[in-house]
Amino acid sequence: MYKPLPLEVIALNQPVPVNVWDPKGVLLLRKGEPITSEQHRGHLMLHAPMVRESDWQAWSYSYTAELDRLVRSNESISRIAGLTHMVEVRSAAAHDDGRAHQVWPDLHASLATLLHQGEGAGQFPERIERLAQRAERLWCDNPDESMLVLVQLLFDVRVGYSTTHAMLSAGLCALLASPAGVAREDHASLFRAALCMNIGMTRTHDAMARQAQPLSDAQQQAVREHPLTGLAVLKRLGVTDAAWLDLVEQHHERPDGTGYPAGRRIAGTAHRLLQMADGYVARLSPRQGRGGLLSQQVARELYLGPDQQPDPLGALFIKHIGFYPPGSYVRLASGELGVVVRRGARAHAPLVFAIVGRQGLPLGEPALRDTQDAAFEIKASLPPGEVKVLVNVPRLLARL
Repeated sequence: MYKPLPLEVIALNQPVPVNVWDPKGVLLLRKGEPITSEQHRGHLMLHAPMVRESDWQAWSYSYTAELDRLVRSNESISRIAGLTHMVEVRSAAAHDDGRAHQVWPDLHASLATLLHQGEGAGQFPERIERLAQRAERLWCDNPDESMLVLVQLLFDVRVGYSTTHAMLSAGLCALLASPAGVAREDHASLFRAALCMNIGMTRTHDAMARQAQPLSDAQQQAVREHPLTGLAVLKRLGVTDAAWLDLVEQHHERPDGTGYPAGRRIAGTAHRLLQMADGYVARLSPRQGRGGLLSQQVARELYLGPDQQPDPLGALFIKHIGFYPPGSYVRLASGELGVVVRRGARAHAPLVFAIVGRQGLPLGEPALRDTQDAAFEIKASLPPGEVKVLVNVPRLLARL
């Protein structure tokens, strides 16, 4: 059963907390995606937007529960009056364990809500901790599935970029922290810093990914100030973990002192790993003004480092992530185009599903290819815009 959705309660450029459908059951807006303009809102209105009754009930309950919490906590009248319907929708299903493609969309929507609420996020430490623990468990149990799902989300321009960037960066840090020698007691701080490092410019981050024109002066200023802004926001939200706060404040500082905002010389392993994951995801992601850089090119840049000399941490990164991460696209020696679904024993030979045949036509049934076989070895990585086939991630995962 569906209920009409009053779109006027949803603010622009904030993640919608539920899936939005038309009366025939066609998905109009995925949970976590934003309404990007009034024109976009008007287009959705033409299709009589609806929500499932169960989602509507969960949304209403979440809103009233947050309102009740504010009242019981003796929050100010202005804070209570300012509560919007952009609250995290928590349902029973969100707590069930499942495969990565089932759980990540809920986690993505929850994190998007927290990052967009910023200083207005109630119970932030508890909510981010709950989310981080589930995300860490997913990365530990299903690293390849998680990478596949999140890299595909990174390639989807309809999804909030800043949230996907944060989740993928955090996952890469989780995979590399132990091999890189990050102290065990710092793993949790590193993961949470990756999730929150851009909280000081979430909306700007999303807008930058959607625009083709150069950054405005205001955007450039927001970029330069966001480490300090994010630090201040997290402190006001109740974060007290010193390592977490230091990583957020310094994630754009460099060993040679050429970074920002303070130009400090920072060289800790956790700091370098966060910066490496941050840069890797940024370069891999497509933007309105350019396609994503080829994964093989990004891997080579990491391996050589900024001074064009082999970087041991970059080499370790590539050893564990590979030249072609799950979710990325490749061209095979067979002439087929494929999507990487699992890392291989060797960095240049992952497991791939061919989705476009040698004649350039989509394959009716994706074909599993072992790229260690010379007949199907990878000849090149491909930007997402070059592959015109919609990847059905659950279908691929069901065949692994």
